[in-house]
Amino acid sequence: MRRCLPLFLLPVLILGLACPSSAGFLDNLLGQITGSGGPDEETMVAGLKEALRIGTKNAVSSVSVRDGYFRNLDIRIPVPEKLDKAESLLRKMGMGERVDEFILGMNRAAETAAPQAADIFTEAIRQMTINDAVAIVKDGETAATDYFRIKTSDRLSALFRPVIQDSLARVGAVNSYKRVVGAYNAIPLVEDVGIDLEGYVTEEALGGLFFMVGEEEKNIRQDPAARVTELLREVFGK
Repeated sequence: MRRCLPLFLLPVLILGLACPSSAGFLDNLLGQITGSGGPDEETMVAGLKEALRIGTKNAVSSVSVRDGYFRNLDIRIPVPEKLDKAESLLRKMGMGERVDEFILGMNRAAETAAPQAADIFTEAIRQMTINDAVAIVKDGETAATDYFRIKTSDRLSALFRPVIQDSLARVGAVNSYKRVVGAYNAIPLVEDVGIDLEGYVTEEALGGLFFMVGEEEKNIRQDPAARVTELLREVFGK
């Protein structure tokens, strides 16, 4: 075995760099590298990809269920900023129920679209190169999430938008939006407002999804309990 460090240290840094005890873990792995019996390079890279597969799967699963967006205050889709004034005024006028229906509909549409991400994330992991892995190690605690954002955002947006467009109409969010905006625009002396509803919900849905991928990545880096497969235990158990 060649006594070199870079690729052997990749999964350590991915799964343990942010952990206060990571120095001891590095020492243990260093002993394996300079000695014998440690996982080979191919196994170590496979362990990195396994960790990312698990993290993205967990993230997609968490937002794809009913209330996956709506009950998660970190990613719940709010009324568009352009409609903030309209929301406040309409609630004061006793029309809060219409606003709430609109918010719920946007989040239901995002939950419907989210499963589309699973296969795209899997493909991005499969195509990951050694150079990609090195960059992920060097660039911080959500570097893998940033990698996914760069590699998958355009494809995800193209997949999400038609699903969200259909879902917004099906759950009544389009009608709710029209009622909210129509009621506001009918108020004397206010400036008419309007937005690209499908575009807004698509962007917010992807933002929430990537936030959850980032949370999973940080968890994998920090928590040994996240090593839930035989491969991960083989690679990172020591």
